[in-house]
Amino acid sequence: MNQVFPSPALGPFGRAQKRERAHKIPVTVVTGFLGAGKTTLLKRFLGTPEGAGTAVVVNEFGAVGIDDALLRNSADETVLIGNGCLCCVTRSDLQNALRKLVIERERGEVPHFCRVVIETSGLADPSPILQTFSTDRALAGEFHVEVVATVVDAVNGGETLTWSAEARKQAILADRLVVTKTDLGGVEETQALLRQLAALNPRATIETAINGALDPKHLIEPEAAERNSFVAEASHSDGIASFVLTEDAPLQWAAFARAMDTLTAMRGADLLRVKGLLNIEGCRGPVVVQFVQHLAHAPLELAQWPDANRQSRVVFIARGIGERQVRELFAAVKALA
Repeated sequence: MNQVFPSPALGPFGRAQKRERAHKIPVTVVTGFLGAGKTTLLKRFLGTPEGAGTAVVVNEFGAVGIDDALLRNSADETVLIGNGCLCCVTRSDLQNALRKLVIERERGEVPHFCRVVIETSGLADPSPILQTFSTDRALAGEFHVEVVATVVDAVNGGETLTWSAEARKQAILADRLVVTKTDLGGVEETQALLRQLAALNPRATIETAINGALDPKHLIEPEAAERNSFVAEASHSDGIASFVLTEDAPLQWAAFARAMDTLTAMRGADLLRVKGLLNIEGCRGPVVVQFVQHLAHAPLELAQWPDANRQSRVVFIARGIGERQVRELFAAVKALA
């Protein structure tokens, strides 16, 4: 287990030309399928000198935000757009969030920021986000998209690319492809993934990151070539649903771990992403848990809670698994424990 934790002056997809960029706020879009390691990558980036002065817009597929809580202490400003993804909910949410950030910065209500990072939902098709910057003249006057980075994990990425239209579009639209978890995947598996990615997007550079370690320039410096096409919007794959389990009282770690072991053994391939903050008996801070299909990340206790909410909350994104089934499993294991 691993430690977790429409303006003619614009280029394609709202990319301002270099001579026009000085007065605009650069935007980095970080996308990638569920559990690829986007939040870990961002957390490391925000801790670097290059990441200073960054505002983060987090979009999560689910009613409860986990990633924004994990990033909140690392960024100058964090905005959560929850309960959907930007390719499916009205994109006015993104437009409003960005406009609000600019207004509050001008009023001095939020710390000054000089860059925005948008972390998309793992199920998002990034093309509508890029299209928004092209068609909204007000946004195009304030922002320009500098880099689109797609994160792909070496353990599950190859298989996911074969069945998920969303994952393939994320890869196709990238300026940079960042392969994570190469320390967990086999050499042959990783090489096969690299060939897949190169075939899907021969224009993109491919980098690797272990535990989020990546040269910051790969998230802020654009490629010389501009994108000249985009893929149409996609609907989500059939059978994928999101739900959240919450618990007010402190949890026993053994009961939670055994329930997840059982669920992973029986339906691991369908657990696209499980991520949460747990209030565990005997722990001072929240315990971060994360599961991606059969892969379980080592639990990590944070030094302190990100806010006043001490409720355990775990977001499940799964294929063909119902909320009631999971609740009953947890209840049964808790009773037996």
